[in-house]
Amino acid sequence: MQPTLSRLTLALVVALSLPGLALAQAGAASAKVATVNGIAIPKNRLDAIVHAQEAQGQKDTPELRAAIRDRLIVLEVLAQEADRKGLAKTTDTTAQIALARTNILAQALRTDYLKRNPVSDAALKAEFEKIKTQMGDKEYKTRHILVEKETEAKEIIEKLKKGEKFSDLAKTSKDPGSKDRGGDLEWNLPGGFVKPFSDAMVKLEKGKYTDTPVQSQFGWHVIQLEDIRPAKFPDYDQIKPNLEKRMQETMFDKLVSDLRAKAKVE
Repeated sequence: MQPTLSRLTLALVVALSLPGLALAQAGAASAKVATVNGIAIPKNRLDAIVHAQEAQGQKDTPELRAAIRDRLIVLEVLAQEADRKGLAKTTDTTAQIALARTNILAQALRTDYLKRNPVSDAALKAEFEKIKTQMGDKEYKTRHILVEKETEAKEIIEKLKKGEKFSDLAKTSKDPGSKDRGGDLEWNLPGGFVKPFSDAMVKLEKGKYTDTPVQSQFGWHVIQLEDIRPAKFPDYDQIKPNLEKRMQETMFDKLVSDLRAKAKVE
């Protein structure tokens, strides 16, 4: 199957295809992959697209490079024709070029920051242990009934005391994800729930339900604990890549906030 550029971001396509941009100018003196009407298409332009495709899981193959080269030639032909017609100077085009440049520079800053600020293994392990502690060492299998008002929750508790089935009463729950399963929330760590819910849940004995309504930002809960088992937390090596990515993103978000706070915006 012939590789395509369908997954390439619009900003990258625009930036790499329009002549006159700093990226095109910077690569003009480098090795070229083709020349169109005397205008060289630098190899680093093709390499940039290959790297973008690799980041999305596609392999660097001669077929991929040939397809990209062909696409770049077509883009150059079209760009030259647009330039000949004066379209490069229209208000819409200049605005799009400026936006593409801004997007690319912002992404370049992000890539550079993440490269220069790796997260140490010690910091990753500390965060791993922190998450384990927050999530808890036990899993709980629970059911719940969520209602709008406290009085409704109290009425449900009274019905439970009279022997009505939890699963039947759960049909009145306003939680669409669990009401048709008898309120079943399956197995979860305490950290997977909002604090008022988890605080009440961990105090219950197996088979018991809360004898007073539990309030959260979602409404009023009646909770039943069905079972408890030791938690099966993933190994450090399993979650290290995602954990590192999340911590770096948090660091970069702080950089963005700091830069935004220092910027003079009028």
